[in-house]
Amino acid sequence: MSTIVFVHAHPDDEASQSACSMARAVEEGHRVVLVIATNGDHGEPAADLAEGETVVMRRRREAEASQSAIGTHRIVWLGYADSGMTGWAQNEHEDAFMRADVEDVAGRLAEVLREEQADVVIGYDWHGGYGHPDHVQAHRVTKRAAELAGTPRYLEGSMNRDAMARSFAAAVAAGMDVGDWDPTGPMDDGNPMGTPEAELHWACDLRDWVDVKRRALQAHASQTSDVGMILSIPEDAFREQFGWEHYLEPARPVGMVVGWFLDPELVAAVS
Repeated sequence: MSTIVFVHAHPDDEASQSACSMARAVEEGHRVVLVIATNGDHGEPAADLAEGETVVMRRRREAEASQSAIGTHRIVWLGYADSGMTGWAQNEHEDAFMRADVEDVAGRLAEVLREEQADVVIGYDWHGGYGHPDHVQAHRVTKRAAELAGTPRYLEGSMNRDAMARSFAAAVAAGMDVGDWDPTGPMDDGNPMGTPEAELHWACDLRDWVDVKRRALQAHASQTSDVGMILSIPEDAFREQFGWEHYLEPARPVGMVVGWFLDPELVAAVS
């Protein structure tokens, strides 16, 4: 069995992006550790915050509930402030994650990897999926930490841009209201969302674990805009859209493998 460390920028990112992978790994007997870089302080304040309860306190409890649904063995909080989107005033906060020294943060993360004797560490692709400054910083930090700790396998979570474009086109053709969202259009950093299919290494069919992802998302109930939008997607569409999780593994040959990135036979076959 392996120890897999998933590195995410904010509480709730793990639910939307890797909950199915985490749940399957736990079910198979692997040790799964979640590292969350920021404390989610710029998330939506819950309408029912109790006297003395802060946004950070609520979001930590929600993250713990999410991990209870997934089965994660440990959560590590790095404690940085949420940087907000590109150009927001939060970018200038002295504790903003995007402003932290990469070597310092990577060193802290490398200590976790060594302590856990991690076999696999998973961060984000080079532009954090959609350009969020904290996601981009998480990419830099995770990649460097893997180097410092000598972690055997380093992966990057991403989204299949071509699959999203196909789903988007099908929705438009079916007459669905898609608003002004277009997965091939510019995101926060001016780049399209995710990664082209030709550049991905792993396409994991995890639809059998999609109910876990839904429960993990439901745990982040205070985030009514982003999480609420995802949970409003019809069940069948949710299963198809969020039941697949995609990864890059820079050390692997070019070509996307449809299969589980922890399948020993597949890993050996593409080495």
